Amino acid sequence: MDFEDAELYRDITGFAHGTPTWVRHVAETWTEAGLLLFGALFAVTWWRARRDTTRAFAIAVLAPLATAVAYVCSELLKSGFTQERPCRAVADATAPLSACPPPGDWSFPSNHATIAGAATVALALTGRALLWLTAPAALLMAFSRVFVGVHYPHDVAAGLVLGAVVAVTAVRLGTGPAIRLAEAMRGAPAPAVRWFTGPGPDRAPSYHPGAGR
Repeated sequence: MDFEDAELYRDITGFAHGTPTWVRHVAETWTEAGLLLFGALFAVTWWRARRDTTRAFAIAVLAPLATAVAYVCSELLKSGFTQERPCRAVADATAPLSACPPPGDWSFPSNHATIAGAATVALALTGRALLWLTAPAALLMAFSRVFVGVHYPHDVAAGLVLGAVVAVTAVRLGTGPAIRLAEAMRGAPAPAVRWFTGPGPDRAPSYHPGAGR
């Protein structure tokens, strides 16, 4: 492991123990529960997209799927690198705020950061305004993994980049097929299917000059 990265890990975890108790509690809660924010945003985005264009709906549905693909990629990389957690590997480091994951639960890359990075980019593809909320949330999620002592800084940096790249790739590759599927589902006879996809954008009746004369 790079000496400078281990030193930065020591600095951050040492700083964490010097923060007020409430800050430590917030970090411990956010580092796990923060993922629920992205789940809620996926649900809200899907619900709003039910009355949007087929393309917008397709991307909204692809967003959580792309994030799931990023998570799988992260797990595969973990199995390949088998890097030990810093809470066991870094000598003389301050005890982590969170319980150190068991042996075999590898460190690189960070799953949480990967999910956060993927969700941020995927949600931004449904509407750029969401970046004002999701980007800071993702950065805080990544930092919190080091703050509580379960990841190196490079673990979370790699996770953010991996998640972003996989999300962009998955959404771009999947948009075409997803649009065709969504169009078919919006025309399906099954009420449950049409409820899931929504009616699409409201369309005002076309006006034709001279009509009704």
